[in-house]
Amino acid sequence: MKIKTVALLGAGAVGSYFLWGLTEKLGENLWVIAEGERKKRLETNGLFINGVPCPLHLKTPNEACGADLLLVATKYGALTQSLEAIAAVTQKHTLVMSLLNGIGSEELIAEKIGKEHLIYSMIKIAAERKGNQITFDGPNTQGIYFGEVGSRQPTERIKAIEELFSGTPLHWFFCEDIIRELWGKFALNIGYNLPQAILGVGVGAYRDSIHVKNLMEQLIDEVTAVAAAKGIDIADLAEDLKTRPLLLKSAKYSTLQDLDAKRPTEIEIFAGAMRKMGGECKIPTPYSDFAYHAIKALEEKNQGKFQYEESSLRK
Repeated sequence: MKIKTVALLGAGAVGSYFLWGLTEKLGENLWVIAEGERKKRLETNGLFINGVPCPLHLKTPNEACGADLLLVATKYGALTQSLEAIAAVTQKHTLVMSLLNGIGSEELIAEKIGKEHLIYSMIKIAAERKGNQITFDGPNTQGIYFGEVGSRQPTERIKAIEELFSGTPLHWFFCEDIIRELWGKFALNIGYNLPQAILGVGVGAYRDSIHVKNLMEQLIDEVTAVAAAKGIDIADLAEDLKTRPLLLKSAKYSTLQDLDAKRPTEIEIFAGAMRKMGGECKIPTPYSDFAYHAIKALEEKNQGKFQYEESSLRK
């Protein structure tokens, strides 16, 4: 098995990491899937990664049919409407890696194309998108984690992906237990994304304030409890997360970036999913409940719902 063609669905903050890392190796065999208005926008405005224009080889889903590897890097909210495009690209031999945040995107994709195509994966990256400009620190980005469910050893499919990534600036890691790692990242997103987004502060607040740190720890503990109820032990990962090295103190995770840009957030796959799974497992999730409603209210604020006329109550 050899991966010669790669299709990318979603050229945002996550997808751009692969454009940055694979363009030199693959050239015209690295395709960005786009159609309609999005395709026109990319053709007109282009894409700049760390200030450098990125060559884009745009294809519609039908034109990209039969790619050896499909990287799905959309926002979770766009996944449902992207399923037809994913199915159009996928043929019998196509491998699919979902790099979306949260828990469960693989299951949704598998319902559409079959689980035999899926390589479970995740990415750890601190990237920021403003319009057609995307920035990240490539050399210090943690990178891509992937593995096969049910196999602790690299399969032929895993070896093909390792060969693809070898010799590129991408950072990549094979995981013996990818499901456990996915839950670890989920805990990271819940614990670090949400308090920061509610308060509108840089990540330095997790070290500079015992109150912000406490919110982070309580949220991570909720994820740990729900994971344990599902038979997944992430206790050691959770403790490491609470003392993990920080980025620049001013850095912002994706939820705060979305709120600042007045974009919809991924709160449904973070706190929304925690509330649902907590209910199913009969595990209380009060901190996730609060975070869910607080961020939904901030989205409403961005939509202008609370723009009341000023009035004076003084007599």
